[in-house]
Amino acid sequence: MTPSTAPGRTDRHYLMCEPVHYTVSYEINPWMDRTRHTDVDLALRQWRTLRDTYVDLGHRVETIDPVPGLPDMVYAANGATVVDGTVYSARFRYPERQPEGPAYQKWFADRGYVTHTAAQVNEGEGDLLVVGSMVLAGTGFRTERAAHAEAQELFGRPVISLELVDPHYYHLDTALAVLSSDPAAPQVAYYPPAFSAGSRAVLRQLFPDAVLATDADAVALGLNAVSDGENVVVAPGARDLAAALRERGYTPIPVDTSELLKGGGGAKCCTLEIRS
Repeated sequence: MTPSTAPGRTDRHYLMCEPVHYTVSYEINPWMDRTRHTDVDLALRQWRTLRDTYVDLGHRVETIDPVPGLPDMVYAANGATVVDGTVYSARFRYPERQPEGPAYQKWFADRGYVTHTAAQVNEGEGDLLVVGSMVLAGTGFRTERAAHAEAQELFGRPVISLELVDPHYYHLDTALAVLSSDPAAPQVAYYPPAFSAGSRAVLRQLFPDAVLATDADAVALGLNAVSDGENVVVAPGARDLAAALRERGYTPIPVDTSELLKGGGGAKCCTLEIRS
């Protein structure tokens, strides 16, 4: 039976990076096009609106200093995965982004977090999403399957591998959104065509009452959303998803990150959750 109410809001702690150096100067996913103009001022305004939305909801937001020459550093979710105060550093596939991993790891180490230098290619919360007591882990385009085993050993939580098959949804967080991490009532939304047949079967078994996104939701990168268990920050273009969320008792909060979408990211990409 589909639940009629959301589990309820919990306070969150986020790390973000202001897009001071944002541009599209290379192409490593289908959303990126170097010939399209990028408006840094607009990206900054949209990012600040996103940050302020979290603060207005009562969440804690910290920031990492942007590094010149790393335009994708704004996509903070890719920088690491943090579970129970332990930081699993990112190890990026493409050379253009590889310096981001050490930059994020240093930020955490400087603040006393226990950090683990990854031996395997992984792109942080882009492909590792905590849902209740488990971790859903994407592979197929960026994160290596071997990183799933590495994360399981580090965090001591079951890690469920999911195969991504559409290059437009190259990270798990572009194809699946965690709505509730409550172990008693974990909930997700996802876009079935982004996954292999076997992975769709796994998702159906794990989340039989999941919200299924439409093609229009997916194209708007609507699943790159951020939920606190009650409020869901979502792309304005994901209208079907917003309606489905309201039916489940969630409050969708549209926040426009269209300029940052030119680099292949939305609200979730810009938001790394720190789980202490």
